[in-house]
Amino acid sequence: MAQSGSELRRTLGVGDAVVIGLGSMVGAGIFAALGPAARAAGSGLLLGLAVAAVVAYCNATSSARLAALYPASGGTYVYGRERLGAFWGYLAGWSFIVGKTASCAAMALTVGAYVWPEQAHAVAVGAVVALTAVNYGGMHKSARLTRVIVSVVLAVLASVVVVCLGSDASDAGRLDVGVSGGAGGVLQAAGLLFFAFAGYARIATLGEEVRDPARTIPRAIPTALSVALVVYAAVAVAVLSVLGPEGLGRASAPLADAVRTAGVPGLVPVVRVGAAVAALGSLLALILGVSRTTLAMARDGHLPGALAEVHARFQVPHRAELAVGAVVAALAATVDVRGAIGFSSFGVLAYYAVANASAWTLSSAPAARLVPVVGLVGCVTLAFALPALSVVVGAAVLGVGVAAYGVRGWRRTA
Repeated sequence: MAQSGSELRRTLGVGDAVVIGLGSMVGAGIFAALGPAARAAGSGLLLGLAVAAVVAYCNATSSARLAALYPASGGTYVYGRERLGAFWGYLAGWSFIVGKTASCAAMALTVGAYVWPEQAHAVAVGAVVALTAVNYGGMHKSARLTRVIVSVVLAVLASVVVVCLGSDASDAGRLDVGVSGGAGGVLQAAGLLFFAFAGYARIATLGEEVRDPARTIPRAIPTALSVALVVYAAVAVAVLSVLGPEGLGRASAPLADAVRTAGVPGLVPVVRVGAAVAALGSLLALILGVSRTTLAMARDGHLPGALAEVHARFQVPHRAELAVGAVVAALAATVDVRGAIGFSSFGVLAYYAVANASAWTLSSAPAARLVPVVGLVGCVTLAFALPALSVVVGAAVLGVGVAAYGVRGWRRTA
């Protein structure tokens, strides 16, 4: 029987926190993001990856400092509220919940498309129900499943790298054939690839469930980010060396096409399984992150107060998890949102812009403010370097959130 509670149980150590961050980052994005990045920048996608990594490092550093100071569920929603004011925290939380809920549905449909394309919606709903049940059972179960998922995905990606770089089709000359699209193309590629790095925020979002957060979070976030960067760079170099920028830009399934071109078509089904498992890992982490931010916003009255209840036995925000699972399942059952969530990248960058602005207030020392400034400028630059439709839709979503906040404030004072 669930009873009201106030705080979540601190069960995550450094290892589990790193794994959850990796489960969020080394997800389905690496199986799909390289193609659009290559179309934007050609072999310059490697420069884009470097730019995305620098911005991600700044965001990670700011998030780690803030999470150690405010180890509560909600991530940047909490930091913005505490450092900048209620509105900025709300705006970060709004962009995260709306954008990531769509991402959850997209990841669920990606699982369905890989596992059983003819019944993608049914499989997607089943995946959401299963992972919601795992999360409901407690953070230790979620962490255990994430360890298995990360191990499988890393093994698949390592196989792709070894096969591609060891094949006769690999040519290092394909890595240096010029940057298409100029600086704008590199920035657009960086914006597209940045989305794959964004999972380290999950560690901060789960701050209330981390043991010794002042020590654990500053260690876990950069560790997870560093491992993900090495993996992404290795995969990008391996696939580019086989397909070249033009072939990579045309590929709908870049990693599968790369191993086929490398002369090992038997690995294609393994890559497909790896992509499905990676999508499951992303979905698991996304549901965790959205439910914890929902919990934090419900505590402050921005969402129904019932969603703030913590299960007495499992010590999870069970009503928030069930609500998020229900919304995602409904979306996955009725709408194919995989091609309509470009605004999610815009929302994530807005979310981190608030995180960097919050970190800027922690110290007046110029050296301490350098990283948040670089992160803030980087987030704004990459957000507006995204494709125009993503910028327009993302700005519209933020505008709806601002309007909702204004209406709620007006009703309170009326």
